[in-house]
Amino acid sequence: MKIGLIGVGAMGLAMAQRLRGGGHAVFVRDIDPAREALARAAGCSVVATPQQLAREVEVLLVAVVDGAQTHQVLFDADGAAHGLPRGSLVLLCATISPEEAGSAAAQLAELGVDALDAPMSGGPQRARDGQLSLMVAGPETAVRRCLPLLRELASRVFCIGPRPGDGARTKIVNNLLAAINLAGTAEALALARRLGLDAATTLGVIEQSSGQSWIGSERGHRWLAGNREVRARVALLAKDSALALAAADGADLPLGTAAAAAFAQAVAAGQADADDSALIAQALERLAPKSR
Repeated sequence: MKIGLIGVGAMGLAMAQRLRGGGHAVFVRDIDPAREALARAAGCSVVATPQQLAREVEVLLVAVVDGAQTHQVLFDADGAAHGLPRGSLVLLCATISPEEAGSAAAQLAELGVDALDAPMSGGPQRARDGQLSLMVAGPETAVRRCLPLLRELASRVFCIGPRPGDGARTKIVNNLLAAINLAGTAEALALARRLGLDAATTLGVIEQSSGQSWIGSERGHRWLAGNREVRARVALLAKDSALALAAADGADLPLGTAAAAAFAQAVAAGQADADDSALIAQALERLAPKSR
């Protein structure tokens, strides 16, 4: 297939590499020339504008940072929507608000373009391996048409329903729990050290016991081993947890509110572009053992 990908950050580039490995022709656009150079080195074709890219492809994946960027690359003057032929298909892969996903899908439908609200979960390595989770919402005919491609990208494709925006709703619920779990793991490991325990040994117990979470184990082991590679930025879980609270529309979510505040504080402390495991460092500092 001829596939377009707007946004070749960590996740977008990994998906592009996966698709190139499957023999597809992949066309990319990113605002960062360095990211485009990496995509070109992976065998992708770099296109000057989203509109020009859209004219080249059958399916377009949008994997930018947020709702504002999604709207920009689709609907600005040189946006992809102005180049997409009728009958083409767009996958909205960024984590955006349900309202933004629904609005984008409706605007594309007016142009005769199918859209699937399809946010992704997993890191760059899982994207390269085709092991993502995709939460897909949109017309059943579009889902069926795109299913072979979805299964190349993801080992778990969850068909949420026909309403665009429900994929986004599912994703922000998941990511709020991820934020809670990571913030909780950070606090637990900091408490372990405060109590004179070895944090790595404690994490080994936790991940074989009732306190286990995937994100806590993955981030905890990397941080304790001194691995500061940026795989998922603090800013992303800060954004996603804020989206979840906004979608709650005033409902009382004390744990989610506390987790979102922890990530917002990390951003305010200059950690926006750090790996989100940096939250562990904040907790370790806050709960440092008392001097004796």
